Amino acid sequence: MTRFVVDCGAVLHLAREEIEVSAEHELLAPTLLRSQTLSALHEAVHGGELSPDVALDRLTRIWTLPIRLLGDAVLRRRAWDLAEQLGWAETYDAEYVALTQLQADAFITLNTELARRVEGIVPTATIDALRMA
Repeated sequence: MTRFVVDCGAVLHLAREEIEVSAEHELLAPTLLRSQTLSALHEAVHGGELSPDVALDRLTRIWTLPIRLLGDAVLRRRAWDLAEQLGWAETYDAEYVALTQLQADAFITLNTELARRVEGIVPTATIDALRMA
């Protein structure tokens, strides 16, 4: 079983494209994923990019994805240390990176800038790695 940390953009993509994740994989994310996906979809509705019905359907799909959410003190401390080490003011991305370091095989993000910034810190994978065979 391969363990992947997925960020908000990756999860939104999974919901939008209705991608079925292979049972061979375990998905992990920091607990902040709940708030990030909720906010991103609400912002899309507020900005006229999505209808409320579509956004709520995607939220329902996200809530049914088998993602193990974690947020213990060890993760938060590691995220703090990483943000300090990397010179990041915010710790949001650092939580995903820290979780990857602590418990996963690779990090999946659609944010190419973030993927570039974590090169050599954690392994990354593409969203296609999650697809069912």
